[in-house]
Amino acid sequence: MLRIKNILVATDFSECSDSALAYGRALSLRFGARLHVLHTVEIVPPDVVGMGGFVSAVPQLQADLEKGAREQLEQFVTAEDRRSFAAVTVLKSGETPAHAITEYAGESEIDLIVIGTHGRRGLSHIVMGSVAEKVVRTAPCPVLTVRNPEREFVTPAPKASGAAEKGRR
Repeated sequence: MLRIKNILVATDFSECSDSALAYGRALSLRFGARLHVLHTVEIVPPDVVGMGGFVSAVPQLQADLEKGAREQLEQFVTAEDRRSFAAVTVLKSGETPAHAITEYAGESEIDLIVIGTHGRRGLSHIVMGSVAEKVVRTAPCPVLTVRNPEREFVTPAPKASGAAEKGRR
């Protein structure tokens, strides 16, 4: 029997991340595991901001990005998640997403990482890379990747009257 006590869902707030969170919730419920939700804000390099004095705005821009990400993260994880799964939110800054995810997983004794994948192919995959792919290769624990739209493994329970009608057919 698998013993899963800590599940990490990595998010970039995309639809893929919504799907990953749905799986994370279902697995946390099934195993009675604590849910960890992590988002990474990468450091804004000064040369991205511009030239001619804009470099001094970088710390404020970084702080604004982190504040916005923290607010999004707090909305992403519901009060019900906190009650049901003792959910915690984690904001990492200054690291690449894949490194932040795997490092946190190692430090926090994560038993399973759930991460969405955008399913990029061809040139966009070569140029952009894949955070999920890097996590799969370097994680200290199993990784479940979820595509969007994902296959629906869980379906809503049928209504009582609908189930009775099906039984008569």
